[in-house]
Amino acid sequence: MIRDIEKIVITRGAISDRVRAIGEAITSNLINVDDEQEIVLVAVMTGSLIFVADLMRHLPMKIRIQLMTASSYIGKSTQSNNDPMIGKLPDVKGRHVLLVDDILDSGKTLTRIRQELEEMQPKSIQSCVLLRKKIDSAMDVPCEYVGFEIEDEFVVGYGLDHDGYYRNFPDIGVICP
Repeated sequence: MIRDIEKIVITRGAISDRVRAIGEAITSNLINVDDEQEIVLVAVMTGSLIFVADLMRHLPMKIRIQLMTASSYIGKSTQSNNDPMIGKLPDVKGRHVLLVDDILDSGKTLTRIRQELEEMQPKSIQSCVLLRKKIDSAMDVPCEYVGFEIEDEFVVGYGLDHDGYYRNFPDIGVICP
């Protein structure tokens, strides 16, 4: 697998440090929200699996984890399509919601999920992504917590895949063409 990686974009150590810092920021902000200190963590599967597992270890409040599916890539494509497929959304009415995804690129998936969750009247909703591409479509999408901003490259590792592979690669890298 490592021979398929052209270059490492973000090392596992840098990821670990940044996930800890995001957890601290979320904790600090949510403690000031109200006395409940309970959130519904809505994880967009499957790409955010590893990120969510590591992030929630840095959140000392009560957490309800809800998993949902969404995809904007079809098959072996490295290009996002125009209409993301969204799975069943969890009930979040009256709750504090943290929407967590792996990468923000076109912005269509995160925007659509967030809009649909907002229609359910949560108490609050915030978004968190591990990666945001430095492109206009991604930079224009509101996101309260961003791990890293990256160039417009197709990356794999730490949960991100290409055709279902490389999710277990511990760093984030670009695969060979």
